[in-house]
Amino acid sequence: MTAAATASEPGTTEQPSPIGALSQLIQDALDKGESYGKLADRAIDPETGETVSKPYLQRIVKNPPANPPNVPMMRAIAAALRKPFHRVQEATAKQWLQYEATELSGYDAEVRIIVGHLAGKSKTELMQWRMMIEAAERARREADE
Repeated sequence: MTAAATASEPGTTEQPSPIGALSQLIQDALDKGESYGKLADRAIDPETGETVSKPYLQRIVKNPPANPPNVPMMRAIAAALRKPFHRVQEATAKQWLQYEATELSGYDAEVRIIVGHLAGKSKTELMQWRMMIEAAERARREADE
């Protein structure tokens, strides 16, 4: 007689950990037909000439090291992926520091101050501010007619 298999307790099944942001950028390139070898061939920091090896790129995807890549390595990875440096830098910060970049590029200091002021507001307060801004815009359009 065989014993019935017992179901594992909820929450005890091991789920694969989600892939980190930089790991995902590299995996996306691989999914599009790149190889670790091709990426490593292009992984040269244009400022220092520092390179990133094929095994290091593999490790970032498969078993990320405890420490993030340094700035020259990030520039090399950006070159390999043909992505802007800031994109690789953001992905590195997200993967190793759990930091999500929220830069307001293209806006002046006044807009950044306003957005910063609104960042901690409740949903109700945000709705009030939005309604005031929209009312001001409607009034301006109507005055121009």
